[in-house]
Amino acid sequence: MDETSILVKRAKENDLSAFEELVRIHQNKVYALCLKFSDSRDDAQDLAQDAFIQAYRALGSFRNEANFGTWLHRITVNICLNARRKNRNVHIYLDEPHQSESGGEIRHEVASGEGDPLRALEEKEFRGIVQAALQSLSPEHRAVLVLREIEGYSYEEVAEMLGCSLGTVKSRLSRAREVMRRRMTELTQEAGEDLPGRR
Repeated sequence: MDETSILVKRAKENDLSAFEELVRIHQNKVYALCLKFSDSRDDAQDLAQDAFIQAYRALGSFRNEANFGTWLHRITVNICLNARRKNRNVHIYLDEPHQSESGGEIRHEVASGEGDPLRALEEKEFRGIVQAALQSLSPEHRAVLVLREIEGYSYEEVAEMLGCSLGTVKSRLSRAREVMRRRMTELTQEAGEDLPGRR
C-alpha cells in the first residue's frame, strides 16, 4: 500500500490529520487547476477549498482501486464547471504559474520580446485574443481543452475526470480546437493585425 492509500484509509476512519496531509500533498495541483477556471487567485482559493470540502464529504464513496489524485481532480473540475455556469465572467489566464508533477513551477506564457515595446504590446494583445477565444467556448469544451492541452492529462484521465467516454473527450476536444482556431482568426482580424511572428 502506498502512502496516499494509507492516508485515504486513515482519513476514511475519521483521522483528520490524515486528510490534512492529503490536502497538503494535493493542494498546489488543485489550486493550479482552479486558477485555470477562475477570475482571480482569491476565486481559485475559494474553489480549491470547496473542492477539498466536497472531497472530504465524499471520501466514504472513494474506492481504493481508483487513483485518489484523479478522483480529487474530477471533483475539482466539477466544482469549477458549476461555478463557471453560475458566473459567465470567468477568465483563464494562460500565464499563471502552476505546479508540475515534480513540484516545479510551470508557466504558460508567450516568450519575452527582448525589451522591444512593440513586440511586448503584440504579445499582450495575442494573450488577450487567446483568453477571449477561450471565453467563447462552452464550459464542457473549455474543460476538455484546459485539461488536455494546458494541464497535459491523457485522454483517459480527462474522460475519468469529466465522467464521460473517451470518444466524447476526443469529439469535444476536436470541436474545442476548431472553435478556438475560428474565434482566434476572427479576433485577430478584428484587431486588424496578424498573429505575432506570422508577418
